[in-house]
Amino acid sequence: MPSPIKLRRDLCVEAGLAADRSGLDHPIFSESIRLIRAALADPQASHSFALQLLQPLEQEVVLRLVHSSGDLTLAADVRFSEGACEAGLRALAAGATIITDTAMAAAAIAPMARRTFQNAVHSVLDWAPAKAPPGSTRAAAGMERALQEHPGAVVLVGSAPTALELLLDQVAAGLTPTPALVIGMPVGFVGVAESKRHLAESGLPQIRLEGSRGGAGLVGAAANALLRRAWLDQVTLEP
Repeated sequence: MPSPIKLRRDLCVEAGLAADRSGLDHPIFSESIRLIRAALADPQASHSFALQLLQPLEQEVVLRLVHSSGDLTLAADVRFSEGACEAGLRALAAGATIITDTAMAAAAIAPMARRTFQNAVHSVLDWAPAKAPPGSTRAAAGMERALQEHPGAVVLVGSAPTALELLLDQVAAGLTPTPALVIGMPVGFVGVAESKRHLAESGLPQIRLEGSRGGAGLVGAAANALLRRAWLDQVTLEP
């Protein structure tokens, strides 16, 4: 039998938006999510997307990504490994450190982290050298040190495919434990498609965005969706 949390979540999603008993959501956000869901359900539209084929938690991530980007076509390019959202939700609720590849992504997540589980949020640039090592980037160098200090973190890459490749190499070589979740959405045209393909092939718990789109705002949106849902589930359980 599904758990009480899952039943509540399913009912909320079917109603069009997740219930918020915490005051976490602004009414404009809730109305935006309702409108996005309706737009994606329009069978005549070129951006039509069968949201109901996703798991409820995956739906919430997709809806927030569309909300943050203003791009209804984005929904079709989001990919989830099995159980990735649930793994990320559990880790975040337990206080896992969040590691990002840019200060901008860290800034996008920090307010939600403060309002929920007080997760530490760090950019890999906090560990990066002043100059990029030969043949590498500051983000990749910082990622290596960040993973050493925070094994099992939730890792977000929205800008630097070199940082994502470094993470994948470190895990494959057994030099760092598997992250709780990787949100891999580097943006651009150099090394981006390859890094996303390597992430897809890695078997790591992951949320990724196919194609050249991505960025700090989108990885932040995905993480915020999970933080929000974990917090609302906790509030739902309170008497």
